Amino acid sequence: MGFDDSAFIRACRRQPVDTVPVWFMRQAGRALPEYRRLRADRPFMATVADPEVASEITLQPVRRYGVDAAILFSDIVVPLAAIGVGVDIVAGRGPVVDRPFRSGADLDRLRPLEPEADIPHVIDTVKLVTAELDVPLIGFCGAPFTVASYLIEGGPSRDYALTKSLMRSEPELFGRLLDRLADLSVAFLRAQVGAGASAVQLFDSWAGALSGADYRRHVMPASAKVLAGVADLGVPRIHFGVGTGELLGLMGEAGADVVGVDWRIPLDEASRRIGPDRAVQGNLDPALCLAPWPVVEAEVADILDRGQRTPGHVFNLGHGVLPDTDPEVLARVVERVHKGPA
Repeated sequence: MGFDDSAFIRACRRQPVDTVPVWFMRQAGRALPEYRRLRADRPFMATVADPEVASEITLQPVRRYGVDAAILFSDIVVPLAAIGVGVDIVAGRGPVVDRPFRSGADLDRLRPLEPEADIPHVIDTVKLVTAELDVPLIGFCGAPFTVASYLIEGGPSRDYALTKSLMRSEPELFGRLLDRLADLSVAFLRAQVGAGASAVQLFDSWAGALSGADYRRHVMPASAKVLAGVADLGVPRIHFGVGTGELLGLMGEAGADVVGVDWRIPLDEASRRIGPDRAVQGNLDPALCLAPWPVVEAEVADILDRGQRTPGHVFNLGHGVLPDTDPEVLARVVERVHKGPA
């Protein structure tokens, strides 16, 4: 089923829409009781590897919220696990790597991804989901810097000290690592689009830890390689990071069609920094969804108003849905977004 005329795809392409499209990062997850029931006794990576279960989880928020796009239930470290890098998603912590990256010898552990052999479950999940969806499916991958930070730190980090140290002290090795990870990301995205995804999102969640100079020199080339590597597929490409207000112009230059914006900067100012050739996505603070409805509604209205001043607007949160969020609040947000600006 083609979705070129859907509100989501049209907004990504800066085309006129009747209603502002909306979806939520982490919309399939711990905020949903149906997700918790399904995941009760299943480890995360085993859940991702089961196409029937992963496709059901992908579909759950579409049914409940009426969002304008689904996003594949998977994780940015799936390609690493698929090529034999020891990595797991640990509850309450996130991705944890058995043997962190330390030297050039570790590059040999990063062989090319062969999707048909390495991630058939992802391909099957996309096919199952798109057979049922009446809205576009977003495929995704981790940006090379964010994936590298997990590899180097061994898990989540507050300061990315090891990552920044390697980046500055051994820039040639760091560049080779990001280039290798860019190839993994391209293969992962192309497999998802080939199976039926209608758009892709590049998650550079931790790029906000960088200065503009470091981002431009050490990180942007690899992200640009990923975005260029799927350009011929003709699907919208979204580029998202957290705390990236000072990097938004560079993220636009990297080649995306849409730049995701967190809540730290007003949406129209973000659009001004990004430029008129990119749509914007965002940017409700996820924490506000725990506030009383009048607070949430006022912020949604303000974002919609600012979105009118952008070349194209996809409504989203500024980061993922928090686990304690009431699903009914998100359903009301969708309803309010679809009503449009006041």
